[in-house]
Amino acid sequence: MKTRIKNYKEFYEFYLTEHSKMWTRIFHFLGILLLFAVLFYVIKSGKERFLWYVPIFGYGFAWFSHAVFEKNTPATFKYPLWSLISDFRMFFELLTGKLKFKN
Repeated sequence: MKTRIKNYKEFYEFYLTEHSKMWTRIFHFLGILLLFAVLFYVIKSGKERFLWYVPIFGYGFAWFSHAVFEKNTPATFKYPLWSLISDFRMFFELLTGKLKFKN
């Protein structure tokens, strides 16, 4: 990726190419699922001290999958907001079947 991406539609197309392997998608999905589980637990229990798990699950699983399976640099470093939005978008598209885990 040499030129700067100018719009979100273009970015999401790029994002999906950077998340093309099945295990990358699985690890991203699990990370977001665990993130939601932590948020739900914190809301129900009132134990805010567990919020520090949110970035560990949200980014840890994703960055591990980029290093091990995709062998690329996460888009988060160059496009943090679009990348965050795309993580959740991909999660819900995988959840609803709009995207498949395996290409």
